[in-house]
Order: sequence, then C-alpha cells, then structure tokens
Amino acid sequence: MDKNICVACGMCADGCPEGFRMGADGLAEGFQDLPAEALEDAQQVAADCPVGAIFIS
Repeated sequence: MDKNICVACGMCADGCPEGFRMGADGLAEGFQDLPAEALEDAQQVAADCPVGAIFIS
C-alpha cells in the first residue's frame, strides 16, 4: 500500500475489512497478514483502487 498516493476513499476498507482499515491519519492501511479466504477480495480492491495505491504480493 502506498500511503503517499492514497486519497482516503475507504473503498479498500469497505471491500476487504479483513486486510485494510482506515488509520488514525485518515488514510487506508493494511493492518494484518491477509487471511487466505480474503485474497480474492483484496485483489479486487487493488484492481478497483482509483489511484493504484494497493499492491498485493
């Protein structure tokens, strides 16, 4: 996740709460190891991120 380009839209936290949340600074952040069952949701929010700030490895 590149917080330098995040626009705090919240789409990732809404679409994949198992892996993303809104941080104290108002920007999205990954906050834990992504559970295997959430991988598909994480890949979708990465594809949908309006600024391309999410990278799933």
